[in-house]
Amino acid sequence: MASRWRTAVGGELAGGVTAAVLTIPVSMGYGALAVHGLGDGYLPYGILASLYSAAIVPIVTVLLGASSTTIYAPRSVVASLIGSIAVQSLVHSGSIRVDLSNVGHTLSLLMFVIFMTGLFQALFGALRFGSLVRYIPSPVMAGFQNAAALLILMSQLDTMLGLGPHTAPGVALARLASVQPLTLAIGVLTALAMWHGPRLTRRLPAPILALAVGTGLYYLAAAAGLRPALGPTLGALPPVIPTSWYLPNLVGLVTDPSQWQAALALVAVAASLAVVASFDALLCLKTVESVTAQRGTGNRDLLRLGLGNSVAACVGGIASGVSLSATYANHRAGARTALSGLISGVAVLGALLFLAPLLGYLPRVVIAGMLTVLGLQLFDRWSLGLVGRLLTRQLADWQRMALDLGVIVLVATLAIAVDLFVAVAVGVVVAVAFFLLSMSRGIVRRAYHGDAVHSRKTREPRLMETLQAHGQKILVLELEGAIFFGTAADLAARVEAGQAQIAYLVLDLKRVNEIDTTGARILLQLQQELARHRTELLLSHMPDRPRVRHVLEDMGVLAALTPDRVFSDTDRALEWAEDHLIAQTLGAATLDDEHALEHLDLLTGFTKEEREVLAARLTRRPYPRGAIVFREGDKSRELFIIARGSASVKLQLAGRERERRLATFAAGTVFGELALLDARPRSASVEADEDLVCYVLSEASFADLVREHHTVAIKVLASLARELSARLRRANQTIYELEA
Repeated sequence: MASRWRTAVGGELAGGVTAAVLTIPVSMGYGALAVHGLGDGYLPYGILASLYSAAIVPIVTVLLGASSTTIYAPRSVVASLIGSIAVQSLVHSGSIRVDLSNVGHTLSLLMFVIFMTGLFQALFGALRFGSLVRYIPSPVMAGFQNAAALLILMSQLDTMLGLGPHTAPGVALARLASVQPLTLAIGVLTALAMWHGPRLTRRLPAPILALAVGTGLYYLAAAAGLRPALGPTLGALPPVIPTSWYLPNLVGLVTDPSQWQAALALVAVAASLAVVASFDALLCLKTVESVTAQRGTGNRDLLRLGLGNSVAACVGGIASGVSLSATYANHRAGARTALSGLISGVAVLGALLFLAPLLGYLPRVVIAGMLTVLGLQLFDRWSLGLVGRLLTRQLADWQRMALDLGVIVLVATLAIAVDLFVAVAVGVVVAVAFFLLSMSRGIVRRAYHGDAVHSRKTREPRLMETLQAHGQKILVLELEGAIFFGTAADLAARVEAGQAQIAYLVLDLKRVNEIDTTGARILLQLQQELARHRTELLLSHMPDRPRVRHVLEDMGVLAALTPDRVFSDTDRALEWAEDHLIAQTLGAATLDDEHALEHLDLLTGFTKEEREVLAARLTRRPYPRGAIVFREGDKSRELFIIARGSASVKLQLAGRERERRLATFAAGTVFGELALLDARPRSASVEADEDLVCYVLSEASFADLVREHHTVAIKVLASLARELSARLRRANQTIYELEA
């Protein structure tokens, strides 16, 4: 037991220390990035802010109940957006007065943004909005990610070239004659060491290797007397012990009425930053699950992270997120509990307290080289692949992908040139607009007419020929998706364009998952327009969609249709339309009259004497509506010829208290022939749909017919074969039409 305990603690200790070693150099780069736009004097404060966050946030999350090996530390996306906020909302803001010479006040404003960002994240988690944050469209997030990558690269250009601090990219390119080649070379070699670090050695993390290579080269060049040709170091750091120095200033922003306008503007900025940071954290938490096999708690993780960021802001720390590289290293080193996160935070804090004097000697170009690699690695791979596939025309739907790429470029441009909040709003609006446009292109999944696809009701040949000739008047539209103002209007326009050729319209709602009030009103107007042209509107699959049914009920659509025109499935609706079309074409009496024996299709080709021979062996048998003619599993061997009414073949669904209709047989058709031919039990039950009259040929009578009048028996078998062939052909045609 003691040995197992020591092994477990050893794994947590190794994982926590490894994560801390990996986190420190990367976090320093992110800290520099977060304050880059404020001026050269803010660089040491930014580095300390990143290390404060890397130490405090993991400790706070563990104290609040975190149980996984996830390591929290500054993130590139969040740091770059903080840097963008520092420039756009503080330096270039027209509503907030900022004196950059007053470091304490300026940083207090930035910490207020981070403090409110943490509170918003905690609020998202407490209100279980974490799942909603995930619905931000992927192109919008890809645009942010690419903007962050570009901001990182542009912000490090002046340091990499050895130019003066905060030289704009355009100005830097114009001052190429002032570039320090030695500084650039050290920056490039640092970047190469970090990029190829995993290939060079697996024992040393790439950031540590790059830091060692770049710093070593810098001081070798300095020792060789080339110090004037090199860029500066970080310089002396401020006091490193975290204090509540910022807390009074944060309170003052809320309690001082003269600062309320600035505070409100910063709250709006913090809300947009919180959305992006929360989305980034949730995606990383989901990614971590697949590696560590530890299921995250989603909203609760977001709550802990938000409170940790707020606590860090109170002592001057920037916002943190989920560090994927540190988390993976932590897990690979043997950590399995949240103790490793606590150890990582304590280790970073210890390094900050005892090694801070050494940090000031780090060359800035080395940090810039590391950030350059991180910027290149930050580019969204999906969008880069999308560009490549679009240029090589390897996309099946290039227009849709081009729209997504347009959203990515738009969001990235707005995030860099205008404002983070504007980029969020415009990106989401444009993405939703494109989605609505694509959804509005049509919701008709399939359309077919009654001459090509028939209901499961089997009718005598004369009636089937009538449906074949006039079935174009029946139109079935299978709908899918959502019926809202865009799709409903398109549907109504499509129906009205061809309403002169149809007498019955069936709308199949089986795949409709939503309908709004505008869509319901348009359907009601469509019903009224069709009624004026004497066209019947039928709806199917209503019981399957209670949400859709409730909206149609509330909007009066179902009342206008009446229950007779609302069906449980499309087959029933199609059968209703066929019955009315036949009655309209041939007369209502066609469906009600009892067929004389000599007029039944089964006896086609029989002589008068042969019909008399068969009639002598048939029994006329009436059934009331709802009567069971035979049940599934019965061993009866009788053949039924319907003279009047109809009967449905039903199959009991396994494990369910309901049946499914397989087919319906109308007057003039036969059923039950399979049991007579193969002598096996009944495969389904048959129930009378209305008052039913059948002529019944028993197994004994058929055997007598075979024995004494084999010519008549052969004609009966030929008629049955013809009937079965016709059913198979209709089934093949239906399958072809539906699949096509």
